[in-house]
Amino acid sequence: MAEVCFLRSPGGFHNMSSLLSLKLSYFERVEDVPEYVQQATPFFIGLMVLELLVGVLKTGATLVTISDGITSISAGMISRLPMLLMRSCELSAYIYVWEHYRQIELPWDSAWTWWFSFLGVDFCYYWVHRFSHEVSFLWASHQVHHSSEYYNLTTALRQSLTQQFTSWIFYIPMALIIPPAIFAVHIQFNLLYQFWIHTELIRDLGPLEWVFNTPKHHRVHHGRNSYCIDKNYAGILIIWDRMFGTFALESDKVVYGLVFPIRTFDILYVQLYYYLGLWKKSSRYKSISYKLLTFFNGPSWRPGKPRLGDHSKNPRITGKEEPHVPSLSLTVKCYVVTHFLLVVWIYHYLFQYKMMMSQLALLGMTSYVLFTLTTLGYITDQRPAAGVLELLRCAVFMTMKRYGVIQTPMPPPGAELTEVLVFSSLLYWALQCVTQLLPIKKKIN
Repeated sequence: MAEVCFLRSPGGFHNMSSLLSLKLSYFERVEDVPEYVQQATPFFIGLMVLELLVGVLKTGATLVTISDGITSISAGMISRLPMLLMRSCELSAYIYVWEHYRQIELPWDSAWTWWFSFLGVDFCYYWVHRFSHEVSFLWASHQVHHSSEYYNLTTALRQSLTQQFTSWIFYIPMALIIPPAIFAVHIQFNLLYQFWIHTELIRDLGPLEWVFNTPKHHRVHHGRNSYCIDKNYAGILIIWDRMFGTFALESDKVVYGLVFPIRTFDILYVQLYYYLGLWKKSSRYKSISYKLLTFFNGPSWRPGKPRLGDHSKNPRITGKEEPHVPSLSLTVKCYVVTHFLLVVWIYHYLFQYKMMMSQLALLGMTSYVLFTLTTLGYITDQRPAAGVLELLRCAVFMTMKRYGVIQTPMPPPGAELTEVLVFSSLLYWALQCVTQLLPIKKKIN
């Protein structure tokens, strides 16, 4: 798993060098810890572009589709929206336990503490990840990361809005002895490492495969082949999977995605549909114990089955499965990409200037970002309601812009062109909606 952010920092390259020097990543206070994940954004973008180019050169085809890539990045954007209002749950809970219940205090400027924290965070992450597959209500959030039928660097950004509200529990034991600033460094390093392993271009890294989690190992984790299910949970070190019996080598061609693919690009549905499914599943049982076990046992559990259920009813994988790709015209693709880039720019502005914005502007811009990502998913899915929603979204943008609730952070003439673009889109969708209504009126008459 990896987070995505569209903030830039002039000191990003210097702070990223901390990955290569232990002393540069020693901090006494949490407030002094750089936001490494945010500063890595230019590297994320650069590597995604490089993967795209190398993929075309090697295979003659793109490794990323517009529909899937935008959905993955949108999920990453949504996963960070709670941070506009609060510090991450993992760090907040950690600091609370440290301040009230710590047993000993390891020195923050010791190499031993640094390496012990590195192992501790990676070990805890293994169990965060494993329980996220073995406990249904945790899987309801983590399944977002597995919902793509592609495997590329954009997939690393496909994150859950809700997972951070439970993952903090697994790191609490570390808060009894390790200072929060050291934890804040390593929880970010662990996430950063996991970005590059989401690729098919790197096939085998030789002896490194024995110790580290690599693209080869993580491809197995993202597969829905029978030999891939519930395997290779590692963050950085694959040794945990080897120790606890959850390791599997890549063999047959890996087919990516969920066992039962959802085949939609509606970002809110991707994020939340499994919770509704769990509720419906539990409501079928009269027994209270069965209802509770639906949420706490494995996703494939049924009464009379083992805790983790069985996979006998999973669809048979032949290796010839093809990802779901909607048939979109070039015009629609250009429209979706253009408006997506615009909302990314607004998202960047939102995070960069959140401390200087009123609560109304913060709420308005956040809602607009969420609304836009949702309507773009509807357009990609070619839903009947897409036109009405997009018309409403454009109208909302023009209204919020008129009253200064939303900002278009672009130098002239960018802001003016943005307004022209959105207004033209509003007129187009209004015309589309009227055109669709005319046949209905004729039938009624």
